[in-house]
Amino acid sequence: MNGTEHLLHTLRSQGRFCGASGSPMYDDLFGLVATDVESGGVFATILSGHENDPSREAVPLRLLGGLHRLVLDGRAPALRRFYPSTGGGWDAKSAWPEVTRTAANHIDALRAALGQPPQTNEAGRSAALIGGLLRLDRGFDLPVRLFEIGSSAGLNLRADHYRYHHAGGQWGPVDSPVTIDDAWRGRLPPDGAVRIVERHGYDIAPIDVTGTDGEMTALSYVWPDQATRLNRLRGAIAVARLVPAQLHRQRAGDAVAGLTLADGALTVLWHSITWQYLSAEERAAIRDAVGALGAQADASSPFAHLTLEPARDGPGTPIRFLVRARRWPGGELETLAECHPHGPPVNWQ
Repeated sequence: MNGTEHLLHTLRSQGRFCGASGSPMYDDLFGLVATDVESGGVFATILSGHENDPSREAVPLRLLGGLHRLVLDGRAPALRRFYPSTGGGWDAKSAWPEVTRTAANHIDALRAALGQPPQTNEAGRSAALIGGLLRLDRGFDLPVRLFEIGSSAGLNLRADHYRYHHAGGQWGPVDSPVTIDDAWRGRLPPDGAVRIVERHGYDIAPIDVTGTDGEMTALSYVWPDQATRLNRLRGAIAVARLVPAQLHRQRAGDAVAGLTLADGALTVLWHSITWQYLSAEERAAIRDAVGALGAQADASSPFAHLTLEPARDGPGTPIRFLVRARRWPGGELETLAECHPHGPPVNWQ
């Protein structure tokens, strides 16, 4: 397909995905934006030059993240009554004329937003990651050195400070401002403690959510009609202001290449919904670096690679979001669970 056809397909596919994931507002908006692009409207101008951008760069989410930012920070006051995140109610027919007027008045800002990688800061994924870590930590009883690539604001680095509810009970601090309901199903992770002694995040555009600008940027990438995710994010930002984590502006491949193991600690590399944004070359470099770390691991300095990433059983089969891990010494790949790309419920195997 040519560039415009590719862009239209990307916009509409993203809309369908958002709709299936509980955001009818973004389902509507992406469809309307695609129709506008077809007719040479304002969004055709804004997206000009991005027709051939790879799907993995998530141009549609960059675009609507930029638009949401205009609403949140007050530059688009007329749209606030249509955005649930600012107390409004979505109505596509009534909102669309104002959306196009806002876009026409902020073309430069929206084009600039296309250069910002999507930063979903999805704290719900912590349900998958911390549950996987509880599985991995069993038998080691060692402090954890935690490293994350594609970390954005590093909210998942504080996963041990969130509360996870499940049918059999709960895990995590009772006073946490982040409560994740229906977090775990199936064969539950062991009910133990995790001692995280280092927290390092790596991202090409890390966000400091402890400041107002960073907080606004993080909120802008949450779909506006998903109140649970927005509330969860606000709670996670409150935790981030209390629990330090070191964020580094660095490519994922370079970050993993620089990792070392430590005697008397379990070194963990984790990431979630990050792999699709990396080039084939960078993925290969990470695989090589992970393999090298695994080869160095021993009983006193173990290493684990824990992921929540999309996978297919074969060509043309549906995408599944799997929690998988490899732990060294050993290095056997285990599939631990399956879940939604935003996290809960996580169905443990």
